Amino acid sequence: MPLPKERIYTAEDYWNLPEGERAELIDGKLYAMAPPMRIHQKISGKLYNTISNYIDSKKGSCEVYTAPFAVNLHADDTTYVEPDIAVICDKNKLTERGCTGAPDMVFEIVSPSSRRMDYNIKQGLYAEAGVREYWIVDPAKKRTTVYYYDDDAAPIIYTFDMPITVGIFPELSITIANLLNE
Repeated sequence: MPLPKERIYTAEDYWNLPEGERAELIDGKLYAMAPPMRIHQKISGKLYNTISNYIDSKKGSCEVYTAPFAVNLHADDTTYVEPDIAVICDKNKLTERGCTGAPDMVFEIVSPSSRRMDYNIKQGLYAEAGVREYWIVDPAKKRTTVYYYDDDAAPIIYTFDMPITVGIFPELSITIANLLNE
């Protein structure tokens, strides 16, 4: 007797989730998302403001979005993620429903329920999709892991009190502790 096949979810399932229910669709599997903690929201807001203000001050064309914001990484029917922050510099990737294709930069802020997803699954997805830079901000460990995919280098781990140069904006440096007034 054959084993039952696991259901493959599609964009239609993703876009028809019940009101108020959030999930990510990765390789045809739906992953439920828990509400973020207060520190998560504080970091997200401060990072968004810092990046957005920098782009505005330079009269740049990149746009910054915070979750919930749908990113169809492979422009297919099986993978939609909701990065905590996405920076998109190619406006042709922006649609009414979000972003189709890889953002230039992604931030994920680790929550207890997202640790495995952020460090393992999403890191591989973002690298494969062509994201140029990926930051994993981990409040519990007070460190940020940065992947500069353009440089094809190993990840660099920064403590919250260390300045981090933004690879796609080399004139911008961010110190997480300063954002949190620590």
